[in-house]
Amino acid sequence: MKAVYERGAGSPFASRSEALSTRGMVATSQVFATQAGLDILRSGGNAVDAAIAANAVLGLTEPTGCGIGGDLFAMVWEPDKDTPAGLNASGRAPRSLNMEVFRKAGLDYIPARGPLPVSTPGAVDGWFELHARFGRMDFAELLGPAIALAREGFPVAQLTADAWAMNVRVLAEYPGFADSFMPGGAAPAKGQVFRNPRLAATYELLAKDGREAFYRGEIAWKIAAYMRENGGYLDESDLASHASEWVKPVATSYRGNDVYALPPNTQGIATLQILNLLEQHDLASAGFGSVEHLHLLTEAKKLAFEDRARFYADPSFAPAPVDELISKEYALERGRLIDPEHAATTVRHGDPRLDSPQTVYLATGDNDGLLVSLIQSNYRGMGSGMTPADLGFVLQNRGELFNLDEDHPNALVPGKRPFHTIIPGLARFSSGERLAFGVMGGGMQPQGQAQIIANVVDFGMDLQAAGDAPRAYHSGSSQPTGHAAAADGGQLALEPGFEAEVRRQLAGMSHNLSYTPWVFGGYQAVKHDSKTGVLTGASDPRKDGQAAGL
Repeated sequence: MKAVYERGAGSPFASRSEALSTRGMVATSQVFATQAGLDILRSGGNAVDAAIAANAVLGLTEPTGCGIGGDLFAMVWEPDKDTPAGLNASGRAPRSLNMEVFRKAGLDYIPARGPLPVSTPGAVDGWFELHARFGRMDFAELLGPAIALAREGFPVAQLTADAWAMNVRVLAEYPGFADSFMPGGAAPAKGQVFRNPRLAATYELLAKDGREAFYRGEIAWKIAAYMRENGGYLDESDLASHASEWVKPVATSYRGNDVYALPPNTQGIATLQILNLLEQHDLASAGFGSVEHLHLLTEAKKLAFEDRARFYADPSFAPAPVDELISKEYALERGRLIDPEHAATTVRHGDPRLDSPQTVYLATGDNDGLLVSLIQSNYRGMGSGMTPADLGFVLQNRGELFNLDEDHPNALVPGKRPFHTIIPGLARFSSGERLAFGVMGGGMQPQGQAQIIANVVDFGMDLQAAGDAPRAYHSGSSQPTGHAAAADGGQLALEPGFEAEVRRQLAGMSHNLSYTPWVFGGYQAVKHDSKTGVLTGASDPRKDGQAAGL
């Protein structure tokens, strides 16, 4: 990793220095969450304890992107293990919800909001699975910071306030939503102190009665009763039968550096497929932000997303040929389809619903070298709008991502997990350093992860500059939801920072250029150097967060 871009020595990107520590590091999209994780590390907890505590606070302070009504995926890398562990804590479709429900309603798609897109929330079970296997502190202690903050209140951050207002415009009508999330009848403004005593009480119940309270006890009963009263299908049996799954992460090498992802039903292997295609080209010589760099990145993404649409689904119902998809041989075959002079236009038009940027990603590391890469989401912003009883959280709308074509691998089936956009990332560099990283934001996630790795490996950026550098985002490739095709090649959005002449040349190669400011995601990262014991953290200025060490 040659240091081509050093802060103060030619890098136009880094907004600040990397955070450094030998005792512990937490990087999240909210300052309160980062500080909660650090408090847990300071009290003797490890990186997993810190991740759970931080995620609980994020569910309070950034409900626009996550919460215990949603799902969770994580990878954990123990310092004495050669490969990481992976957790799929995603929920399944209600067992009483089937294709006939949509036929009778005259729907050929699953709506974004209301009771129909609700799938079983998996995040809480994910917390308890992570804690049981890796945690050090008592679980009740991990929820303490979030409970106190929920009761005392916190000032809402700028970007969160903006997203909150957007969500209120479409979710205010759903039963229970305004009671929990619209104090005074409106979204809280920037700097307004927000309290959520309902969520505090729910967290206290989890602290006292554990996982069973959510899936078989009082919380489960309230969720099921609310859904029955409001035309929903999620019931007690769906919650009681839910279980997370420990899965083996898969990996590819990128110029001698190992990059890990979780297999489907996530889109994680799209990152690996993009990197396999990019590896066939000399990006370092092309230079960051060059026409060649951005063209190859976009065309590699198009090819990977074609496979994403065709194969990625719940492997219990439709196993994908993962080994073949991430093989170098397959990448060489697919790479021949990239025209170095022109943008491909024969791609299926995508569903913009997959490009919602509202998710949270966090990374933690401790002084033993334990690394956690965790991502959690309600899917579309604050989720379905369905806000049960007095529990203080919204149920996710992840079921919207099912396909209603019965022959599609991602077709809706009772008890099946939908295709998932959220993906944690891990990497091991040839130098021996290990990295937990992620780029939240729907279809941006694999594109963003690939750009982070290329920024570090090919362009020599440090962790902070790699995230601060302008990003490219392509939309319009095929999607697992099976929407109508188009032949315009999609849209390529470029953040400010790329040269005007580069944009002009890309347009001349038939790239359809656009700019949408909120699609470029949010990045966090924590790296551990086992030789020195130093932990390095980075946090995206596009979010309200912080990377900080003990």
